Amino acid sequence: MKQRDPELLLQHAPFLREGKTTPSVMVDVLIALVPATLAGLWYFGIGAFLVVMASILGAVLTEVAFISKQHRGESLLDGSGLLTGLLLGLTLPPALPMWMAFIGGAVAIGLGKVIWGGLGNNLFNPALVGRAFLLATFPIAMTTWTTADESFWTFRASNFDIPFTYTEIDGVTAATPLGLLKFDQEVTPLSDLFMGTTAGSIGETSGLLLILGGVYLFFRRDLDWRIPVSILVTVLIFSGILGLFDAERFPAPLFSVFSGGLLLGTIYMATDPVTSPTTPLGTWIFGIGVGLLVILIRVFGGMPEGVMYSILLMNAATPLIDRFTQPRVFGHLRGDRD
Repeated sequence: MKQRDPELLLQHAPFLREGKTTPSVMVDVLIALVPATLAGLWYFGIGAFLVVMASILGAVLTEVAFISKQHRGESLLDGSGLLTGLLLGLTLPPALPMWMAFIGGAVAIGLGKVIWGGLGNNLFNPALVGRAFLLATFPIAMTTWTTADESFWTFRASNFDIPFTYTEIDGVTAATPLGLLKFDQEVTPLSDLFMGTTAGSIGETSGLLLILGGVYLFFRRDLDWRIPVSILVTVLIFSGILGLFDAERFPAPLFSVFSGGLLLGTIYMATDPVTSPTTPLGTWIFGIGVGLLVILIRVFGGMPEGVMYSILLMNAATPLIDRFTQPRVFGHLRGDRD
């Protein structure tokens, strides 16, 4: 009786511990993005690599500049700045000047994260804040798309533009699948969308690799499956309904899912736990709202793509969604605030 039981462990609450930490989740997301990132670099060459690195550099250096010395080490080690810069870089055109990508990364961290009080306090997804800023400030550069390069080592002159100058690259520009459908009524084959051999942002073209990364995050329990499922199902349903009225004018359901930045935004940005609802019902409302807004903007708006604005608008609605979807506290009547 006097011998200590080596199997007996006494400790205070909490007794249930989750092995997930912020750095581990960030690393998982970075790993999930590796295939799509490598595919984007393979298709668009070293110019795409320079754009992504400039975006990452802008994000990380801004975090170093504005985070206090006391918390700088932990802030850099959690990987959130690196992930924000990478996500932003993957949403950018391959021919974008590096200085613009750098500013986008700085804005993503400065206005999308630091100004709100740091990680965990921001209302909007930081990477999308950076992209929205670039699209509003440099609309021509942000909507100039190029085809895949024949060689990885093909440099684009526009990548090396100095601030407030822009090199014309009309000779190699190409419309995105959504642009071709909206303005020219030309449908891109699903096989091209699936593999990624289309014009578009650096990381959004290969649907297959984006889905594989999402499957990895699901099994690692790094995302709430309700959000991507609700978004994709909503897009499929409403695309199908519109197709019943005019199949030639409105995109087919699978085309809507695999074109543009829907998969990149759905899997890696809409699922951000900081800017999405915390309740199960809230995640369904959030996802349905994103999917519906995507269809409305793509079909009836002036722009061919609407994923970025859809997620940002639903980010703004997240506090309200959380407020009205909180479950009733055990032992309290519904509506009782005590």
